[in-house]
Amino acid sequence: MNLCKTITLAILALSVAFVQGGEKTNVLFIAVDDMNTDLNCYGVSEVKTPNIDKLASEGVLFDRAYCQFPVCGQSRASIMMGLRPNTSGFLGKRDNLRKLQPEVVTLSQFFMKQGYFSARVGKIYHYSNPYAIGTNGNDDAASWDERFNPKGIDRTQEDKITRYGTMPNPKALGISMAWWDPVSEDTDHTDGKVASQAIELIEKHKDSPFFIAVGFFNPHCPYVAPKKYFDLYDIKDIKMEGLESAKEDLKDVPEMAVTRDSGNWPYFFDGVTSEQARQCKLAYYASISFVDAQVGRIMAALKENGLDDNTLVVLWSDHGYFLGEKGLWYKFKNFERSLRSPLIIRGPGIKGNQVCTRPVELLDLYPTLADMTGYQVPSVLEGKSLRPLLENADSPWAKPAISQVYHSKEQQGYSIRTKRYRYTEWNGGKAGEELYDHQNDPDEIHNLASEPEHKGVKERLKKALSPFVKY
Repeated sequence: MNLCKTITLAILALSVAFVQGGEKTNVLFIAVDDMNTDLNCYGVSEVKTPNIDKLASEGVLFDRAYCQFPVCGQSRASIMMGLRPNTSGFLGKRDNLRKLQPEVVTLSQFFMKQGYFSARVGKIYHYSNPYAIGTNGNDDAASWDERFNPKGIDRTQEDKITRYGTMPNPKALGISMAWWDPVSEDTDHTDGKVASQAIELIEKHKDSPFFIAVGFFNPHCPYVAPKKYFDLYDIKDIKMEGLESAKEDLKDVPEMAVTRDSGNWPYFFDGVTSEQARQCKLAYYASISFVDAQVGRIMAALKENGLDDNTLVVLWSDHGYFLGEKGLWYKFKNFERSLRSPLIIRGPGIKGNQVCTRPVELLDLYPTLADMTGYQVPSVLEGKSLRPLLENADSPWAKPAISQVYHSKEQQGYSIRTKRYRYTEWNGGKAGEELYDHQNDPDEIHNLASEPEHKGVKERLKKALSPFVKY
């Protein structure tokens, strides 16, 4: 037997012995749908998120975490498979991962193979939100021992939701400018029921290792939450970028970068006013606060069941979200606002109250969870374990974050984010390029791609991006 193989087997044996020799670490995997970084712990103090703030204070907040594809289905599949969209071929939100990669071992399957109980409550893989609420959506059955699909009044009483603008299909609430603030209990709503079911699972399986995935549907549109969360906000305090400056922001942006948005700019739907957009932004914030309360309920249950010190908790969102910046709304864009995602990790051996400013990828979650629970990281995974950053948020980290947008084979864009810069190319640069200096321009207002003095930086980033590009 050669030396390399001997060493590999020895490391594997030590890893297995480490896990078997002590108590296995549980994993609580909390996904929040379409939530951007407008959270108090991320510096947006007007948004009320006390429970997520507390979670961040107990672990590491990743200030520069990026999705690989700014759309729910593709991003979530990438996270769960540990593969980039181009590698898996998962480029459409309703693609079937088992048809594309029949032998793939998903993140939750990995833990099932280690003897963990694995369950999903709510949305982890793609769902057409809200009409698929209460069903299995585009879920992967092989990823779970049990699956739960709660359904609340946000789904059963959709006729009460206020809708803005001219929509091609008025019933298509999954992409809409719409909101509702009923006088109701948290548990009347889908996400309240999701939290209740997650708490039941924690209590039922507290004496054996578990991987419990909790998928909240808010703040995905339509923005629906109990009125008490709307009452946390005053419309007079909700700020919206002026449309003149927003239009100016887009003057130096390639047409393909906003191809989905230019038809009915601003705010995506024809006829939506700035005041209506402000109301939707308030409703979005109310929905975040509603989810925050459910996170608090689950964390309290974890502590009450004596699992606080032996559970790795991950809170993440599948991508970022525009709320009127540049006159844009939603996701599906290669800008910082729709690629940057909240990511918080706390658990055994992780020092609290750390903020990591290194660029990381949601793709890194699979190898991180395998590593942090004492198992060998599967070699097929394309991410990298965040363990060094969980031990010390300032540890050296050279890997950039890669993201992509795929409209069609003829319309594609790839983006690379380093600590200082973002470079994006459309159709290999033939349809335009973007370069932003985040040290001086965090809102990506000034596209430097055509400026001669930045040619060297652009070419260096283009070269670093090229191994990940597939047109």
